[in-house]
Amino acid sequence: MLHTVDLSMSLDKKSYKENMKPLRENLKILQQDIKTHGIPVIIVFEGWSSSGKGTQISEVLEPLDPRAFNVYTMNRVQEDALMRPYLWSFFTKTPGKGRITLLDKSWLMGLMPGGEGFQLNRREKKHLINDINAFEEQLISDGTVIVKIFLHIGRDEQKKRLSDLEKDPVTKWRVDDGDREQNENYDKYQKIFTELLSSNEPSGSEWNVVASNDRYYATERIYKIIINKINAEINRRKENCGVRPAVNYKPQMVSVFNGVELQKDIDDNEYKKKLAKLHAEIKKICYDLYKNRKSVVIVFEGWDAAGKGGSIKRLTEELDPRGYEVIPVPAPTAEELNHHYLWRFWKKMPKDGHIAIFDRSWYGRVMVERVEGFCTDAEWNRAYKEINDMESTIANHGTVIIKFWLHIDKDEQLARFTSRQNDPLKQYKITEEDWRNREKWDDYEVAVNDMINLTDTTHAPWYIIESNSKKYARVKVLEIVVNTLSRSLYE
Repeated sequence: MLHTVDLSMSLDKKSYKENMKPLRENLKILQQDIKTHGIPVIIVFEGWSSSGKGTQISEVLEPLDPRAFNVYTMNRVQEDALMRPYLWSFFTKTPGKGRITLLDKSWLMGLMPGGEGFQLNRREKKHLINDINAFEEQLISDGTVIVKIFLHIGRDEQKKRLSDLEKDPVTKWRVDDGDREQNENYDKYQKIFTELLSSNEPSGSEWNVVASNDRYYATERIYKIIINKINAEINRRKENCGVRPAVNYKPQMVSVFNGVELQKDIDDNEYKKKLAKLHAEIKKICYDLYKNRKSVVIVFEGWDAAGKGGSIKRLTEELDPRGYEVIPVPAPTAEELNHHYLWRFWKKMPKDGHIAIFDRSWYGRVMVERVEGFCTDAEWNRAYKEINDMESTIANHGTVIIKFWLHIDKDEQLARFTSRQNDPLKQYKITEEDWRNREKWDDYEVAVNDMINLTDTTHAPWYIIESNSKKYARVKVLEIVVNTLSRSLYE
C-alpha cells in the first residue's frame, strides 16, 4: 500500500493558491449541508512522525465554523481511558448529527509501534482489529461519514524534518527517541503501517494514503478526499431518502420461555438466611474486584413490574457505594438522539474495579423501539449484531457481563399493577404507558424471544429469572452474580 505511493507529487505555490480557493469555499458550504442533512462526520489523521498532521488539521479547519466541530488529540491515552475498554475513548468522542470531529491519531494507535497496546499478543491484536472494524461499521450503518487519511513521507524527508525540529529550541521537545527510531528503521515501520492499514478497511471506510513530501500537494489532495466523501453521502441520502438496507432477519421460532417454571418460591426464613450469606460473599468479592481492577456490567431487563428495582436494591444494599453505579435508562434525551444509540451507554461503561448496573439498557433498541416503531426496521434488525459486537469489545477488555431477564406471567403483572394503583405510596410506579405496553404483551414477547436468542453469548449470557416470587428472584439474581464473579476472580 505505502510503497506504491508516488512521493514525488508536488504543487507549485501559484497553482496551490488558485486551486485551494474554490475548495475552501466548497468545504465551507458542505459544513452547512451536513448540518441540514444531519450527517455526523469523523476525519481521522494518521501518519509518520513529522508528516504534518497538525498542519493539515489546521488547513482543514481554516474555512469551518468552530462552533460545529471538535478536535481531539489521541496520541496520549489518559489514565481514565486506560481503565476502560479501548474503544471507549473513541466512541464517546463521536460527533452528533451535523457536527464534525477531527482526530489527531486514530483508533489504530493502540496497535502502532510505541502505542499503548503494541505488546498485545497475536490473539489480542486480532480481537482489537475486529473490534475496531465493527465499531466503524456501526457508525457507517448509522449514517456517519468516516474519512481516514494517512500522511506518507519518505525516509529522507522525515529525517530532514526531524533535524529541523531539533535545531529549533522552540520545537526541539517535539522529537523523541521513538521518532528517531522510526526513521532509522523506516522499512520495518513502513511494512507494519501497511499491514495495519490493510487490516482496517471495512466497506465504506477505506484508508486514503496521501503523499505528503510536498505540503501544498497534500493539502489539496486532502480537501478533495473530504469533499468527495461528504458529497457521496449527501447524494446517497437524496437518492435513498436516508434509508439503508436491512440485514436478513430470521424470527426465532424456539421460545426461550419453554420450561420456565414461574411458581418457584422460597420461605421467609430461608430467604433471610440466604440473603445474609450472599451479602457477605458479594461484599468480599467486590473488594477483590477493586483490588484486581476487574470491571463488571450487569444488565436488568424484564416485564414492567417484574421486580427489577427490588433485585437491584438487594444486590447493592451491602456494597460500598463508591464501587458501583446504578444507571436507570429513561427515554433518550435530544442530545442522545443526536448520536448513535449506543453512544449514551458507552459513556457509562465502568472503570476497572467498578460495577455498572443498568436498569434497562441498550436492549431497548430491539424491544420498545422495535415494538413501538421508534426506530426503523433496518435499525433494529442490525442492532443484534451491533450489540453483540459492543459486548464482545467490552468482554475483550476483561469486563464481566451478566444479563438478567426478570420473567413474570400476565396474571402476576396485572396483580402488581392493581396493587400499585391502589397504594398511594406506589402510584408513582404505574403509568398509562405501563398499561399500553401490557396491551402489546404478545408483540413484546416475540421481541424478547428474538432478543435473548440472538444475543445470548458465552461472554455475555442471558439468565431468565423466575420472578412471580420476588424473594426467589432476588436470591437467584444474587446467587448468579456471586457465582459468576467468583469464577472470574478465583478460577
